[in-house]
Amino acid sequence: MAVVAASTDPLDKARETVQEQALTFSVGYDLPLRETAATLGCFYDSKRGVLHATGFVVRPDRTIAVGQYSSGPIGRLVWQDVIGLVQFYKRQAAQKR
Repeated sequence: MAVVAASTDPLDKARETVQEQALTFSVGYDLPLRETAATLGCFYDSKRGVLHATGFVVRPDRTIAVGQYSSGPIGRLVWQDVIGLVQFYKRQAAQKR
């Protein structure tokens, strides 16, 4: 299992987030706002110039298992739920063998 993150934040803000949250996985930065919104289909708030949180759980075959699109400050993937989902998928796969 791998975890990655990407942000429209500039490098200094992304580094600050990594340090504040003690993140140990790769974090991309400086993604272009409008292009990222168009590619992912996420909500773009043009007044504030921000993207609302969008998260994905991707299967090993690179298909999307879960896509989460927030249109406000709530409704984000929570790591505990993602871990539980991945464990569930692994159990299902093991039962099929």
